[in-house]
Amino acid sequence: MTNQAPAYVGGDFLADDVALSEAVARWAGPAATEELAPLGRLAGSAEAQEHGRLADAHRPVLHTHDARGNRVDEVEFHPSWHWLMTQAVGAGLTAEPWLAAAGSGAHVRRAAGFVLWSRVEAGHGCPVSMTYAAGSALRHDRTLGERWLPALASRSYDFGIRPVTGKSGAVAGMGMTEKQGGSDVRANTTQAVASPGGPLPGETYRLTGHKWFCSAPMSDAFLVLAQAPGGLTCFVVPRALDDGSRNAFALQRLKDKLGNHSNASSEVELDGTWGSRLGDEGRGVRTIIDMVGATRLDCVLGSTATMRDAVSRALHHARHRSAFGALLVDQPLMRNVLADLALEAEAATVLGLRLARAVDDGESDLARLGVALGKFWVCKRTSPVVAEALECLGGNGYVEENGLARLYREAPLNSIWEGSGNVNALDVMRAVSREPASLEALTKELHEVRGCSADLDAYVDSAVAQARSLDPLSASAAFGARSVVERLALALQASLLVQHSPGPVADAFVASRLTGRHGQTFGSLDVDLAGATDAVLDRAG
Repeated sequence: MTNQAPAYVGGDFLADDVALSEAVARWAGPAATEELAPLGRLAGSAEAQEHGRLADAHRPVLHTHDARGNRVDEVEFHPSWHWLMTQAVGAGLTAEPWLAAAGSGAHVRRAAGFVLWSRVEAGHGCPVSMTYAAGSALRHDRTLGERWLPALASRSYDFGIRPVTGKSGAVAGMGMTEKQGGSDVRANTTQAVASPGGPLPGETYRLTGHKWFCSAPMSDAFLVLAQAPGGLTCFVVPRALDDGSRNAFALQRLKDKLGNHSNASSEVELDGTWGSRLGDEGRGVRTIIDMVGATRLDCVLGSTATMRDAVSRALHHARHRSAFGALLVDQPLMRNVLADLALEAEAATVLGLRLARAVDDGESDLARLGVALGKFWVCKRTSPVVAEALECLGGNGYVEENGLARLYREAPLNSIWEGSGNVNALDVMRAVSREPASLEALTKELHEVRGCSADLDAYVDSAVAQARSLDPLSASAAFGARSVVERLALALQASLLVQHSPGPVADAFVASRLTGRHGQTFGSLDVDLAGATDAVLDRAG
């Protein structure tokens, strides 16, 4: 048998991804690069790739009762899930950065690690992400932070429902959405009644209601929204109480999802469930918003990983497969497609790592707006990128063994999770109108490369002027919100590429994305951009 690409294993996902490795060195330093190197090699290994396949192929199983009819509400995972979680937690991809000093680069190091390891399998990234994000909210409460943060930041994966005081590490989840509300969490009906002196630290309440989407229900604790007398409030709800008994946390069923098969997404009923109040009554959204922002950043990073893996698989195939007398990678039209896809992946990479650096440096205004922009745009771009990459393999891409089918099923998720496109677009509009410092911080970032590209300068001026001119209360502003967000996101990606990527890469992105020298599909770069393909593909892994 001839003309078949070898198996896609054995690469070094950090060294082979030039844009990612440059971003780590730039924003986290050589020590971070050195620490991440083993994870990059492991992620590309046959061992890791096989564990990723097995975890996806063997879905979790819900056990509501034991053999004697006792309620247990446990989820059984394949051993490969636990292997993947062990590596992720052991690499410090959970809440560790929240215990590091500001400006240390810890969030950048962790963000790059999350990109690397998400390329192995995306489903287990959900509890990893939520554990990281929970740290951002818990650090604001001394009592609950001291109780939970060390365990959530631990590099020890300790699975099982037991009190956190007896565990070497813990993972966290969240419970926000309900059947009747979805993204409109203020429509939540779960009730919280103050019950002082409960079996938990802090101000204790008992919660009664349901949660429609609760991923990773075997987590040790959940940040949950419920209606207290003072309004919607945030609570920390553990699976196990300190006396070893189990909190009321009934798993009704697991979702049958399009993708993300390894991750157990459940429906949960709460019936007198104990929780500790986090933040003030009536301030639940404000309290949990830090966690939401952190998980939205991970949506950007996870989508970046999906795009990067799809592009790398397409390139791998094109470099080994011949058609019509030449390798696919040397065919002019295929080079157009591959370079176009690689531009998208590099722009997402640089944006995601820059946003992580904003978190490191306490640039809250830039992070606030930039994460919402990235969550909308990068996650939206993932599905078409993966679809085009799959097509590069032809029929081989459509079968499960080549990995791209799993990526394709995974691709839409991050655009839905933590707020769909409309939710994020309207969030940007609110930030621009109610938090003008966020737009000023974005404008400052865009102006870092002022004068380097006349096309970029003109695009930035137009996009920022459009954002500033909006009446956020008008129907027309809401109707056109996606257009505004898209332009701001593209302006930010372009400015970062002009600042940090080689000239041919940045110029091709500006020309194709900002000046219209591009058609309606990937692979329609203008013919005069053909000379940039060598530089673009050399960096694409």
